[in-house]
Amino acid sequence: MKKFEVYRNIRKRAVIFGLPISLFALMMVSILASLLIIIFSFSFGIIIGVLVFNASLYVALTRITHNPQLFQMAKAFPQIISNKRISGFDYEQD
Repeated sequence: MKKFEVYRNIRKRAVIFGLPISLFALMMVSILASLLIIIFSFSFGIIIGVLVFNASLYVALTRITHNPQLFQMAKAFPQIISNKRISGFDYEQD
């Protein structure tokens, strides 16, 4: 009798080639643009350059996916959490 494991990672995002869907779409757009460049160029250097660019883009996108803190500029939590309504009135003495 076959045994099936319970899939517990239902909340994880879909991944194609180690990239989330949006970054995979960016990679595919880059590959299509590079194919157009390869088709219309007759230089061996440009072809090698496009291949190197696509490989480096893939490596950069996978590193960004595995370490998302690289581009986090804002802090995760604010300094003060308050329910007070923000108004334009100042009650302090000038």
